[in-house]
Amino acid sequence: MTMSSSRSFIVRALYEWILENDCTPYVLVNAFEEGVEVPQEHVKDGQIILNISPSAVQNLFIRNHALDFDGRFAGISTRVFVPISAVMGIYAKENGQGMMFDAEGHLPKPADPTGSDSPSAGSSHDKQPGLSKKKSPLRLVK
Repeated sequence: MTMSSSRSFIVRALYEWILENDCTPYVLVNAFEEGVEVPQEHVKDGQIILNISPSAVQNLFIRNHALDFDGRFAGISTRVFVPISAVMGIYAKENGQGMMFDAEGHLPKPADPTGSDSPSAGSSHDKQPGLSKKKSPLRLVK
């Protein structure tokens, strides 16, 4: 079964966590991804960092497909629209705590959900660089 991206749920949760800890939530955005609407004069190296704290923006919505808000850039009111896939990370300005995301199109293939240790399951790991043969510390709870 194919599941939707968890990125929007993680962004919402980290946003709340950052605010609850009296910090300023910043999002790092791939400004050149299709559908991104940000002031291009503030884009550097294809990226823009946006302060999404309640004191900096109005009408912030973090939806499953995008985040959008009204912000001010150099005193000019601007509507910002960012597809969730363009969000590269969310973190606290004060200490850098948060999370960076991999590109959505290059997500690693999930492990075999059956937990099979058969030789045929193991051989696929040999072909994928960067995958460890260590057993995952995660376990299925029923």
